[in-house]
Amino acid sequence: MKHHNSTRKLGRVSKQRTALLRSLAISFIIHGKIKTTTAKAKELRPFVEKIITKGKTDSVASKRLVLSKLGSGGDEAMKEVFEKISPKYKEREGGYTRIVKVASRVGDGSQMSIIEFV
Repeated sequence: MKHHNSTRKLGRVSKQRTALLRSLAISFIIHGKIKTTTAKAKELRPFVEKIITKGKTDSVASKRLVLSKLGSGGDEAMKEVFEKISPKYKEREGGYTRIVKVASRVGDGSQMSIIEFV
């Protein structure tokens, strides 16, 4: 039985999926918006929103947790979260991102979306 399958597999094994989400999250945090497939955007949204929520509490423990979620290449993104993004959404309880569907990709017809901060 397939009860409560919460994550999309995105055609990858577990470690590849984790690496993909980390790299998408780092790019999204640094640039503010990215264009990707709709499935990847929908999977990225809760990943990033949990990081931003954790960034609201400015403690050493939360910084270490955010860095562990982003991986070793996420130093610049972590600073961005704690210095700019989380203070901006201090009063907001959630829903920091927006997914906007755009035209399908020319090569294979995949539904594309732009994920951006509200």
